[in-house]
Amino acid sequence: MTLAIILLFVALLSGIAVIRELKSQNFFGVAFAGISTLAFGWFSVMTIFTNVAEWLTSAA
Repeated sequence: MTLAIILLFVALLSGIAVIRELKSQNFFGVAFAGISTLAFGWFSVMTIFTNVAEWLTSAA
């Protein structure tokens, strides 16, 4: 679960970077920050989902 929290934190920071790079009109930076946000966000959500699913199946 620690990994999921770290990945979620990185995804949030990447989201902030997207907004910052849009303000400075650096579209190359927007692309990389956007891809990072999507990748880290996906991995964090799926890690949390997997941990919750394992917890629910082990409780049953």
